[in-house]
Amino acid sequence: MTLRSESIPRASSVTTAQMFDRVAATYSLLNHVLSFGRDFSWRRQLAEAIPPQPGMRVLDLATGTGELLLEIAHRHPQAAQLLGLDISENMLAICQKRIRQHNLGSRVRAMLGDATDTGLEAESFEVVTCAFGVRNVRNPSRMLGEVYRLLRPGGTTLILEFSLPPARLLRAVYLLYLRGLVPLIGGLLCGDRAAYRYLNKTIEVFYKPDEFCGLIRRAGLVGATARPLTFGVVQLYQAVKPQ
Repeated sequence: MTLRSESIPRASSVTTAQMFDRVAATYSLLNHVLSFGRDFSWRRQLAEAIPPQPGMRVLDLATGTGELLLEIAHRHPQAAQLLGLDISENMLAICQKRIRQHNLGSRVRAMLGDATDTGLEAESFEVVTCAFGVRNVRNPSRMLGEVYRLLRPGGTTLILEFSLPPARLLRAVYLLYLRGLVPLIGGLLCGDRAAYRYLNKTIEVFYKPDEFCGLIRRAGLVGATARPLTFGVVQLYQAVKPQ
């Protein structure tokens, strides 16, 4: 049965921003802890999958603390401009601090904005990326439509998102981890168990890989693929805007 987007837990963009503002200080650390450090590899694989183009412009939606943005900047020195966009002011403050620490301010910047309605100029990026942010927007279809609008013809989008492993035993173990340990660890390290309980629910009910590829295609993008990472715990989606 096809999962309908209205069955996915949604909060208003204001509420989502407030939630990420609360967990911003420990967000990156918890990502590393809860993924057993695999999140470094996931972001690296996305960055390596970007077709290198001299002078390319890259947009990272839901950039958070900027870890993917900086990974792309380091692996693609030929990129002329990189922009990170997020709805959380506290997350962006950390992102901007990291940009300064890495002396990347001449070609990397971050700004406040909504991934479903960026207000940026159409067809202004060769690459649009997002890591673990699609499931937290109110309308994933609208976000993908915005990705299509922002990409230049021939441009590429790459998206990392969590999924449930296809193997039955592994999926059962993973669900126990999501429902029990993740909120507990999140509560202990950042004092906000509710935020991590919400984030885990969004993982459980998010689109299956073939369903999300269908959503990407309906946005007008072509060649949509899903590559499973770490036994299918994460999917790397890739698609292109037609010439």
